[in-house]
Amino acid sequence: MSIFEVKEEFLLDGKPIKILSGAIHYFRIVPQYWEDCFYNLKAMGFNTVETYIPWNIHEPEEGIFDFSGNKDVVSFVRLAQKMGLMVILRPTPFICAEWEFGGLPSWLLRYKDMKVRTNTPLFLTKVDAYYRELFSKIHSLQITQGGPVIMLQVENEYGSFGNDKEYLRSVKGIMEKYGAEVPLFTSDGSWDAALEAGSLVEDGVLATANFGSRSNENLDALERFYTRKGIKKPLMCMEFWDGWFNRWKEPVITRDAQDLAMEVRELLPRASINLYMFIGGTNFGFYNGCSARGNTDLPQITSYNYDAVLTEWGEPTRKFYELRQVIRDLYPHIPTFEPRDHTRKAFGPALLTGKVSLFSCVDQLAQCRNSDYPLTMEEAGTGYGYMLYRTYVTGFDNVMKVKAIETSDRAHFYLNGEFQGVQYQHEIGTEIEMKFETENVLEILVENMGRVNYGYKLQAPTQSKGIRTGVMVDIHFESGWEQYALPLEHLENIDFTREWKENTPSFYRYQFDAAEPADTFLDCSRLGKGAAFLNGVNLGRYWNEGPVCYLYIPAPLLRRGKNEIIIFETEGIVTQELTLTDKPVYR
Repeated sequence: MSIFEVKEEFLLDGKPIKILSGAIHYFRIVPQYWEDCFYNLKAMGFNTVETYIPWNIHEPEEGIFDFSGNKDVVSFVRLAQKMGLMVILRPTPFICAEWEFGGLPSWLLRYKDMKVRTNTPLFLTKVDAYYRELFSKIHSLQITQGGPVIMLQVENEYGSFGNDKEYLRSVKGIMEKYGAEVPLFTSDGSWDAALEAGSLVEDGVLATANFGSRSNENLDALERFYTRKGIKKPLMCMEFWDGWFNRWKEPVITRDAQDLAMEVRELLPRASINLYMFIGGTNFGFYNGCSARGNTDLPQITSYNYDAVLTEWGEPTRKFYELRQVIRDLYPHIPTFEPRDHTRKAFGPALLTGKVSLFSCVDQLAQCRNSDYPLTMEEAGTGYGYMLYRTYVTGFDNVMKVKAIETSDRAHFYLNGEFQGVQYQHEIGTEIEMKFETENVLEILVENMGRVNYGYKLQAPTQSKGIRTGVMVDIHFESGWEQYALPLEHLENIDFTREWKENTPSFYRYQFDAAEPADTFLDCSRLGKGAAFLNGVNLGRYWNEGPVCYLYIPAPLLRRGKNEIIIFETEGIVTQELTLTDKPVYR
């Protein structure tokens, strides 16, 4: 059994060690590809893998835990150990990671007095219950127990959110209560205020820094922070950003490979490193996060390609070869070798075999929840995906104005089954004129496009999705609502023989053959906006606003022979066939 220590240097069995780590998120990659990711990390000369652990996927409903499939963090860590890698785990309540709500579960929002990331009994009680379950899984993975885990993170970039040291101590205490034995760390921006606010160095917790350029300048700042404390600790960049994430409607962000290699070459003589990301992977399902710029929310796309060392689909990029050369130059004793890649194939057209309007089959997808006034998505369901609101309005054969008050994030309006308009961001709350008959059905489809994953808006009311206040018709709030929460988890219940109506949110079923499964890409360029499902698996969101117009399909999700794609399209666009191509599609 090995011993890992944080003294003036990192020590493994008493000998100094340089941590050469890369981030691989098990929850963004199909389990069948974990081994290839680890193999390629070692091929580049690295010795450690790092991953966050998102609370929201492991406790999707309060008290209900899930560690199956690509949520099986234990199998991920054990496989890394089998392949000779050390592991850094970041099981913090908040992870950021451009992940929905920064990894916080949406059910927290059902508690009106909840203040996340604070030293309050309500929040810490929920953390305690989660950690009790989580540490029963990961305790034996620590190096002290014969596992590969050398460090655990207490909080993530807390210095960019708060400075409550008692909160940090509370989280640390809960971790230790449930068996944290390896060295603990925090990670923050490298400037003085962030390091001071987010660290616990006086309590023996290692402070690390996050940055992606100006290596010596940022390491100088981290070193000065320790010098002022009279402490000597090894320097480490816990997130060396080798690329960046992308948002809808914005250009794809890339970084020059030689520039990255130059900065890493500058950093390594002085510090250990964790590349963020080694491979980014995919925001499957409805788990993409959201940035905030002032009052504007900027949801992130399904692809978490990140312009990382490996692409979203696992292909080594030029960055891989440039960084491998850095390792060969600086540490010629470390073995490096050729990487692996996957086969990609164009399967051609998937043909339309069925279509049905949401309004015709919603009762097959969700139970109706009745209330006097609209419920939020968290009150009525899981808080993910969509919510259909329906009410019955008495009219007078004239035009009346309708507006949804405090609604997030994007709303489609229908009167008697006819499309009336769509509102998003700053448009929501403005009036829409509609021609009402004597008896009317008003329906509003609201999409949660992703909760904010960083910054002050973690505490904002807009984190609660759906209609928070109400809907006004004429100048009064309309009462008497039906709600259907639509996380779209059981599409096998859809009856495609029911009515389809043009220009309504609808489900479209397609089929194609795959004689030999291989990685492929669903071309979404001819669609509008919605989500796609392959053989029951939610591949994520698409939107013709770009910058990407594809959804990545890993080969393990395919079946030999017939495969089924279901599209939930909200913009009224229908196409007779879809294309499966061997390369990603960009706008």
